[in-house]
Amino acid sequence: MFTGIVTDIGQLLAVDGRGSGSDKLLRIGTAWDLAGVPLGASICCSGCCLTVTAKGTSGARSWFEAEISGETVARTTLGGWQVGTRINLERSLKLGDELGGHLVYGHVDGVGHIVSIVPEAGSRRIVIETPPDLAHFMAPKGSVAVDGISLTVNEVDGARFGVNIIAHTQEATTIGAAQEGHRVNLEADMLARYVARLMQREGR
Repeated sequence: MFTGIVTDIGQLLAVDGRGSGSDKLLRIGTAWDLAGVPLGASICCSGCCLTVTAKGTSGARSWFEAEISGETVARTTLGGWQVGTRINLERSLKLGDELGGHLVYGHVDGVGHIVSIVPEAGSRRIVIETPPDLAHFMAPKGSVAVDGISLTVNEVDGARFGVNIIAHTQEATTIGAAQEGHRVNLEADMLARYVARLMQREGR
């Protein structure tokens, strides 16, 4: 479990195919000291929870490896990552840690795309279009994880929702370099998911 507060921007160092399928092995560079990160630990990588299968150092930089399945490749943006891709990283939440964002599980619900980016003083107003089956999970002042970043939904218009990206978030995450048309991993707020399920059961 995570909070959607990115603590490092990593970089994809290598991608290897696994056998004849669509599974892949990723090697991701990070500024973190990985001494305290055990094998089997979970790391949120631009919204997707991945398991550390190996780790090491190359020069002055640390790296870890994670395997992704064909299912993950098909349902997230990870299949399109190339060497050099910048990645939002967050280590898993420990009991007693500050919950600065909202509860994020690292289970990507779908891939959206950025429709527009409009500067607003020092921030940017970004409008994202969701897949149709995710639209009903978005609510004004609710939470959403976009590429692993905890954001507040400002407004909703059909399958589109808007978020405001302050200067700090632009600098501390990859969304500061995003362009119109950019594909993003989306995870709906768990509370919104359960409320929608309850209403479905009640036939509303």
